[in-house]
Amino acid sequence: MDLSTAATRDAAEVLDRALAGEADAVAGTFHSVVAKGGVTSAYDVAWCLAQTTVGDQLARGPWRLEFPDIDQAPYEARWVARFLSAYANGDPGTGTALCRAAQSDGHLTDCLLTLAGSAAATLRRRFT
Repeated sequence: MDLSTAATRDAAEVLDRALAGEADAVAGTFHSVVAKGGVTSAYDVAWCLAQTTVGDQLARGPWRLEFPDIDQAPYEARWVARFLSAYANGDPGTGTALCRAAQSDGHLTDCLLTLAGSAAATLRRRFT
């Protein structure tokens, strides 16, 4: 899936701010992305973050990711697990549906913040 230059740039900004521990700035960037392009733009940035989290060495699926006790996890953690699974399986339709559902449920910003935190934590582990 080809993502726009704007999505890649926005994802890089989100990651830079997440790595710096600037949660308010990460949220502000996401709010700006949604204001400019709606949930579609938020999805594009989220897909970039999933790519960063999963990595580019992944052979295309089908994959089954195991997340023990995921049904007891908070909404945002369940969403991130499912979004990363959608990315790993090359399933943008599910990713889009997850973004729309999170928006409808009033959780999109928190889900995106959790995804950004996960991507930042993954990068820290990879490079330390």
